[in-house]
Amino acid sequence: MTHDEIRATLTLCLLASFADGEKHDREREQIRQVAEGLAGDQAINLPGLYQDVLLRRVNLESAAARLTSEHARQLAYEMAVCVCDADGHTSPKEDAFLAQLRAALGMGAASAAASVAPAAVAVNAGAASAASQFGSQARAVADAPVQVAAAPEAAVQLPASVSVPHPAAVDALPQTAAQRRPGSLSAAEMDSKILKASILNGAIELLPENLSTLAIIPLQMRLVYQIGQSYGYQLDSGHIKDFLATLGVGLTSQYLEQAGRKLLGGLLGKVGGGLLGGLGKQAVSSGMSFASTYALGHVANQYYAGDRTLSTDMLKDAYQHVMQDGRQLQARYLPQMQETARGLNTAKILSMVRGG
Repeated sequence: MTHDEIRATLTLCLLASFADGEKHDREREQIRQVAEGLAGDQAINLPGLYQDVLLRRVNLESAAARLTSEHARQLAYEMAVCVCDADGHTSPKEDAFLAQLRAALGMGAASAAASVAPAAVAVNAGAASAASQFGSQARAVADAPVQVAAAPEAAVQLPASVSVPHPAAVDALPQTAAQRRPGSLSAAEMDSKILKASILNGAIELLPENLSTLAIIPLQMRLVYQIGQSYGYQLDSGHIKDFLATLGVGLTSQYLEQAGRKLLGGLLGKVGGGLLGGLGKQAVSSGMSFASTYALGHVANQYYAGDRTLSTDMLKDAYQHVMQDGRQLQARYLPQMQETARGLNTAKILSMVRGG
């Protein structure tokens, strides 16, 4: 995407966030994460875009008109949907905004490009149709049960020579040994479980199958459930989603960053030069999944071991610090991710999600 298309996309996300007249913290966090995911190294003045929207210097039609490519329009729409859904539901006003956005982007209308070659029309029609199913696919996979005993990370085999790290950042949280709840796993076993889960999700991100990538979030939720269970807590998916949101882990934004750009880029024939720069940059994309799983697991472990007494600020700060550790560790465990990925396929991954 061009710099101007990124700005236009973020403008549409901001317009979406104000569509119902309210502004939720989760929507703000969603926009921030989308901006970071799309902009990369490019400088984007997000406060300036907020001013443009609030002072009505821009509108839906003018922002949509700046999206000149089919994949940019499709991605902008999907991100607007993510923002509208960030607070857990889409209001009637937000539905109306999305309908206006579809019209402004020319989505859902009959193609008037009669001069385009029939094969190209077929490709674009198929891409648009498949991309429109992205949100429903993500929600369907995300609704998979978390209350199952199966441990998906058992698929990861670590040689005896591979060390299992433990992040010092979580040990700095205010917690004494006397305050810790007894757990069913030793500290070493828990560290190993979290590392294997991180390697598994990093491996899944290396696969080209888009539906496999959608499984990363449910597997992360399963990890949180099993960590809580090891300390005697029986959690449901609603609690786990709230816990992830507390850490600033937006479900829809993760889908967008990990799967959405791969999905839309692949559908539009952008393999090798798409929105993620192609699977050749697998170390970057797998690092996101590895690091977020690693941080999520260790912070969840401290939270439930500490009888859920840690404050929101403490949890967020610890998550960011352990994320940094995870990013640094990713290169060390990339060979294990690659080896694990060779033994995976979509059917096996979806079986893991379902608890098989």
